[in-house]
Amino acid sequence: MPKLTCVDLFLFTVDPGWGADVVAAGAAGIVVDWERRGKHRRQLGEGTQINSDTPADLSRVRAATDGRVLCRVNGFGPWTPAEVDDAVARGADELLLPMVRTAEEVDRTLDLVAGRCGLGILVETQDGVARAAELARRPLSRVYVGLNDLRIDRGAQQLFTPLVDGTVDAVRAGVPGAFGVGGLTLPEGGAPVPAWLLAAELVRLGADFTFLRRSFTADMAGRNPFVEVPRLLAVLTGLATATADEVAERRAAFVAAVTGVPAVQSA
Repeated sequence: MPKLTCVDLFLFTVDPGWGADVVAAGAAGIVVDWERRGKHRRQLGEGTQINSDTPADLSRVRAATDGRVLCRVNGFGPWTPAEVDDAVARGADELLLPMVRTAEEVDRTLDLVAGRCGLGILVETQDGVARAAELARRPLSRVYVGLNDLRIDRGAQQLFTPLVDGTVDAVRAGVPGAFGVGGLTLPEGGAPVPAWLLAAELVRLGADFTFLRRSFTADMAGRNPFVEVPRLLAVLTGLATATADEVAERRAAFVAAVTGVPAVQSA
């Protein structure tokens, strides 16, 4: 199927009806999230989203939509063969392998998948960042930079620093296939960094996809996905037509929003 938008949107949900509507409204697919091994300990006190999605949830979502269904499994371990087989059997189009640190983890998971579905990876550790170009040479369906866990792994405070300090640009430069980072909500949402500025940054990077997560679902309360999803896609499409000056101006505004340092206006 040809790509219809400049940035594909994937919704985290296990609500089959909601997910099917968002996909029918223009999103590319749904993510069912099985990752939780070690996540409570790793993200303790961080206020991050830790899902409790089940194999049965994957089956229900798969039955509800013709969109792509991605399943985030746990980080590589003795449990990975069983998780891969279960997700494939339940109809996942792709698996997402989180917390990747080594090429061996990716190669062994690719062997387990054995071409039965796609495999994407999440680059969300310093080790993963350092090896991103090497990892991206594998036959992967997508590479995503996970900012929350990367911040924790770095012991940093600011979520979006990797988008400012060149980290994400460097990873993006080494990924020849589908690349994603961040997450979006409605254009007027987002705090402290406005969502539309983050959207502009995704377009500047040439991101092929991103995720719609907790903030999007909260911001959509009482709203019609058949209105709001096309509106978000239209904003992304409009940002993709920006001039070089507009791109630079929005980049400066994004950096200022992240760092709290106002952009210097040229004379």
